[in-house]
Amino acid sequence: MEAAFAPAISSNIPWAAVLGNHDQQSTLSREGVMKHIVGMKSTLSQLNPPDVPDIDGFGNYNLEVHGIEGSELTNKSVLNLYFLDSGDYSTVPSIPGYGWIKPSQQFWFQRTSRKLKKTYMHTSNAMKAPAPGLAYFHIPLPEYASFDSSNFTGVRQEGISSASINSGFFTTMVEAGDVKAAFAGHDHLNDFCGKLMDINLCYAGGFGYHAYGKAGWSRRARMVVASLEKTGKGGWGDVKSIKTWKRLDDEHLTTIDTQVLWSKRSAGKVLRM
Repeated sequence: MEAAFAPAISSNIPWAAVLGNHDQQSTLSREGVMKHIVGMKSTLSQLNPPDVPDIDGFGNYNLEVHGIEGSELTNKSVLNLYFLDSGDYSTVPSIPGYGWIKPSQQFWFQRTSRKLKKTYMHTSNAMKAPAPGLAYFHIPLPEYASFDSSNFTGVRQEGISSASINSGFFTTMVEAGDVKAAFAGHDHLNDFCGKLMDINLCYAGGFGYHAYGKAGWSRRARMVVASLEKTGKGGWGDVKSIKTWKRLDDEHLTTIDTQVLWSKRSAGKVLRM
């Protein structure tokens, strides 16, 4: 962990993390790993929401990106980041395979989303839509299997290693209405991003050199950038667009598969229909 997070720490860049499915397979429990992460320099990671003592897993939290100081959005989040622990392996004997996002976590997400939407949409400018949100967890949802090469950007080189049951979290995100993209890891040879019911389901891309990979296929990291809208008075407003691309660990640090995940303009068109 010290080596993995060292670049962000040495650059004094705030960073956050979620747990994968192998983190308890050494000398620390999943709780112990997350507690260690929370204690590291420059991290914004949290162990769990303090007001939900009985939530499943560790590393369930949200981060608010507030508007520019001096604007009406100074104390309101213009971009909401949701982090959830997708677990490791099923603890139900009759259900084989990987873990999933549990009802207690989904309830917390729903409550947090509602609160953030209510705060944001009661500005003096009377926002007509909630601030966009991004969700991060490790194990992909079963809905990641909905795509083929005709409707995603990137590659699918192995099966979708989701839980063997569907916990309904994708439906929960659709109903909430603010999440524009979700990001998972777990499958090291998949790096695609496809849209389903107005939510982009994306893989982070095969990143590390300590796990399995593919000869001749460069390791890669997904970048996500949210851009703010300029106002008429030379200031800054809310989020205008969210874009993504992948950076390859090759000789030229090549950028590939640039795409727009969400834009305020296209969202506005949808709202007017």
